[in-house]
Amino acid sequence: MQIARIAGPPEELRRRLEALPGSQAKPEINSRAAAILEQVRTRGDSALLEYTEALDGWKPSGGAALEITPKQRCASGAAVPAELRADLRAAAARIRDYHERQRPESWSYREEDAHLGERIIPLQRVGVYVPGGKAAYPSSVLMNVLPARVAGVHEVIMVTPTPGGLSNPAVLAAAEIAGVDRIFRVGGAQAVAALAWGTATVPRVDKIVGPGNAYVAAAKRMVFGQVGIDMLAGPSEVVIIADDSAHPEWLAMDLCAQAEHDEDARSILISPIPALLDSVAQALRKLLPGLERRDVIRASLRDHGALVQSASLDEALELANQLAPEHLQLAVAEPENLLGRVLHAGAVFLGRHSATVLGDYCAGPNHVLPTGGTARFSSPLGVQDFLKRSSIIHCGPKSAVRLGRVAARLARSEALTAHARSAELRDTDDTGHD
Repeated sequence: MQIARIAGPPEELRRRLEALPGSQAKPEINSRAAAILEQVRTRGDSALLEYTEALDGWKPSGGAALEITPKQRCASGAAVPAELRADLRAAAARIRDYHERQRPESWSYREEDAHLGERIIPLQRVGVYVPGGKAAYPSSVLMNVLPARVAGVHEVIMVTPTPGGLSNPAVLAAAEIAGVDRIFRVGGAQAVAALAWGTATVPRVDKIVGPGNAYVAAAKRMVFGQVGIDMLAGPSEVVIIADDSAHPEWLAMDLCAQAEHDEDARSILISPIPALLDSVAQALRKLLPGLERRDVIRASLRDHGALVQSASLDEALELANQLAPEHLQLAVAEPENLLGRVLHAGAVFLGRHSATVLGDYCAGPNHVLPTGGTARFSSPLGVQDFLKRSSIIHCGPKSAVRLGRVAARLARSEALTAHARSAELRDTDDTGHD
């Protein structure tokens, strides 16, 4: 079992961490995604049907066959074991409860005869992409749909690939629990195109959210501006900072859990304790042969993982801030002492009992998080992502004159005389009408 072992002075640690392989969009992926987008934009359902047959291995009879009917959804959901349905409902309740606390309110204030404020309103229609290729993720349905529902989005459209034409029952059960309005059996860049421009079958949306493969990410980047998007998600990642209070086997399994997402996932452990890193390396060698996705985990840890020896916990935190990880686990005895100095992380897990997997499924906070260092300027998916703000300006006669004189002078300083005259006209209004 190979995983990089990194030690040295701070600058050397930073250099070697930055040198770990990343996952960049390949030019051929971008060009292929662009071609698919153009075909769906210009040919609509015809292109969707062709790509579904070619890429998903089944031939729909027509555009209407792409939609999963309510009857089909119920029949498929009934195949889900009762215990799993109960777990999905329990996770949904926690996710909904957490996101209810995020919901902002419209606000306003008055000054003389002016009334100013901000109106917060939900998006009308949102498209949710749910992976269905290498693996299907009902948890992704809950995490993307429930914040939209809490925000008050009018209609939620879900798209998901169905290889061989077969839908995943757990994904459909999660969609029912979360409150999806319509579901279409289409994936890849072609699904992104259908949501962005609309076809005879798939309605156009205002925003597209949800993770996908490299083609989906490339397509989302290209349609941004035509529609809103949540973020450009890359491979999943975790950085764990640990001291001698952490259990080596727990840490090893946490690294494996992250690595099993796919071969490009990044799993990094940082500790000032060499013996702990040795024990984790030994635990990895012991655990890996018994894991079902060991080949994926092995490749991920070999190519993107690292065991990093820092000089101290303070230096470990500096390195973590540099990486700005999607998930940051503080597996230390007193994690609260470090939390205030965390500058960049999508989600922070405090203490050795707080495994990243709890946040992936049922703790409550959203698991759609910024990756690839974008936690420096991005935040987790939340209710705010499904809302938009409108400024409210209501001026009475006095405010129109007072503000108009300021506006006119500023407009003339910019040589925008029509702007100035528009403001000045209110200064001559003697009708007394508002």
